[in-house]
Amino acid sequence: MTDVVTGAAGFIGAHLASRLLADGHDVIGIDCFTDYYDPARKRSNVEKLLVHPRFRLVELDLAEEDVREHVSGAACVYHLAAQPGVRGSWGPGFAPYVRNNIVATQRLLETIRDSGARIVFASSSSVYGEAEEGLTTEDRIPRPVSPYGVTKLCSEQLVMAYRRAAGIDARCVRYFTVYGPRQRPDMAFSRFVEAARRGVAVDLYGDGEQTRDFTYVADAVDATIRAGLVDEPGEAIFNVGGGSTASVRGVLSILERIFGQPMKVREMPPQAGDVRHTGADLARARRVLDWRPTVSLEDGLRAQVEAAGERNVK
Repeated sequence: MTDVVTGAAGFIGAHLASRLLADGHDVIGIDCFTDYYDPARKRSNVEKLLVHPRFRLVELDLAEEDVREHVSGAACVYHLAAQPGVRGSWGPGFAPYVRNNIVATQRLLETIRDSGARIVFASSSSVYGEAEEGLTTEDRIPRPVSPYGVTKLCSEQLVMAYRRAAGIDARCVRYFTVYGPRQRPDMAFSRFVEAARRGVAVDLYGDGEQTRDFTYVADAVDATIRAGLVDEPGEAIFNVGGGSTASVRGVLSILERIFGQPMKVREMPPQAGDVRHTGADLARARRVLDWRPTVSLEDGLRAQVEAAGERNVK
């Protein structure tokens, strides 16, 4: 079985490609190594993949170049390539989000339309906007509060339009704040771990009481693969969360236990587009995908801290 992973050099994409190879699949990884963060870091993500005999890396830009020959014959296309990040999507920074999220997705869908491949689209909890009381179900009407969330919702709606009108076998997974080894350097946990390791202050935006449903990367990858393997799921959109919520200050307390020292914090004002709370209702993923998260927040953070230490030693 051959699968395609777009964004294969990214944080989640590299983990996904590695897991598919371990499961016996052939994998074609596609990435254009944008400079949203240091491309060298992305290349380090795929170092071990490149020596695998069943992995092939294709460097191309989905928003411009033809991907037909690489998608042809694939069983499933896991579409993770995207312009990430809420804060960078405001103002003049919005243009790359339209290009790399919406345009690239539409072009890929046109190709898949002719190939017969299945697609699993990596969406985001950002499409929901501010959480209402209780856990958020997939039936909740999306109301994104950031330009990034708008582009993810638009891309998701494109996937659903091609599913309905063109008969593409398409599914979407809505990730809730994924963390773990090799997390992007701009994400909160990476910044927290690096600050704790160096003994410097970390920027804390808002009061720190905002809560998130943090999802360990291996759990997110497992849900994504299950979404790609299940036949005729009926429902096409699945929440992928960690199974519980924690506040940002709660995360800092866990890191203080792991490092055995207090965290230094620099109070910063709230950032536009950052929601107050998120929480995933996972009933549909449990029922249809037979999936549930298995890694606790503390265990996942310890794994991320250990991986960061190994990276810095190298």
